[in-house]
Amino acid sequence: MTAITVIGCGVAGLAVAAELTARGRPLRLLDRQADAGPHQCSWWAGGMLAPDCEGDTAEEAVVRLGREAADWWQAQGAAVTRAGTLVLAPQRDRAEIDRFARRVPARSLDGAGIAALEPDLAGRFARGLHVEGEAHLAPRDALAALRRRLEAAGIHPETGPAPTDGITIDCRGLAARDALPDLRGVRGEMVVLRAPDLNLTRPVRLLHPRYPLYVVPRGGGVHMLGATQIESGGRGPATVRAALELLSAAYALHPAFAEAEILELGADARPAFPDNLPRIRRRGSTIHVNGLFRHGFLLAPAMARMVADWLCCGITPEVCDEDNR
Repeated sequence: MTAITVIGCGVAGLAVAAELTARGRPLRLLDRQADAGPHQCSWWAGGMLAPDCEGDTAEEAVVRLGREAADWWQAQGAAVTRAGTLVLAPQRDRAEIDRFARRVPARSLDGAGIAALEPDLAGRFARGLHVEGEAHLAPRDALAALRRRLEAAGIHPETGPAPTDGITIDCRGLAARDALPDLRGVRGEMVVLRAPDLNLTRPVRLLHPRYPLYVVPRGGGVHMLGATQIESGGRGPATVRAALELLSAAYALHPAFAEAEILELGADARPAFPDNLPRIRRRGSTIHVNGLFRHGFLLAPAMARMVADWLCCGITPEVCDEDNR
C-alpha cells in the first residue's frame, strides 16, 4: 500500500488524516510545530457551521458542501450545537434583513420571536431572521477531538522533513504559497470577551453596514466576536482599528458588551484562491488541499471526504483543477 504523509495540523490536515484513517489507510502526520496553538490559522476560527448564511455571498458549492459539516464533526466526537443562526440588523439598516432574506432560506421573526429565541436580546430589535438547521462548535475543542481520534489510532503529529517517497497531502494553508502562486492571504481579526450578564445560545450575525459582525457563544458568558476581512497576508497582531470596529459593532448588538472583559485579541491570514473557492490539486506525488478561505471548519469535512474518495476509490474530486486531474 502506498505510503501517505499529511503535512499540516490545522483543520484541513487533521480532517484529511481523520477521514483516511477511518478508511483504514495508514499515514504519517507532519507539521512545523506538533502542538496546537495560536500559530495555526484554525486556532482563531469562529466555528460556525452555517452554510445557508454563507450563501449570502458565497458560491452554491460552499452552501452544498458545507451542509455535510455538522454531521461529520459530530461523528468525529466534537460537541456540535444545532440551534440555528439568528440574523439581525440595526433599525436604520432593516432593509438589510429583506436583502438577506431574498438570498438565504430563513424564518422571519418579530420582536417577540427574537426574544423567544434569545431572551437577553428582548426589546432590542424589531425584526430578524432565524436560519434553522445550522450549527456551531468550539474550534479548539473540535481540533482536540480529531487529535484524540488520531492518537487512538497510533498517529501522533511529528516534526521534520517530508519523506520523498509515497503520496504527500499538503494542507499547509498560506505557507503553501511556495507551491501555489495563485494563493493569497485574507486577514481576519477576532476578539474573545467575557460578558457575564449576557447569555446567548446561538450564533448571531449583525448585518451592520460598515462593520458586519458575528458573535458565537462559547458558554459561561464567553463570546467570540469576528471577524474583519482584509486583503492582506499579514499575520501580525490585531490592530486598534480592527478592535474598535468589532467592539463598536458588538455594542450595537447589546450594551452589555461595554462592560465585558477582553480575554483574547487575535489575528491571522486565511488562505484563498482568486474566486474564494477551495481546490484539490495534484502535482506529481503531492496533493494540495487548500483555499478554504473563511470556511475552514465548514468545508474541511467535504474536502477530506473528496481526498479520501480519490485515493481509496479513484473518484476525481469535484473541486479538482481540470488541468491537474
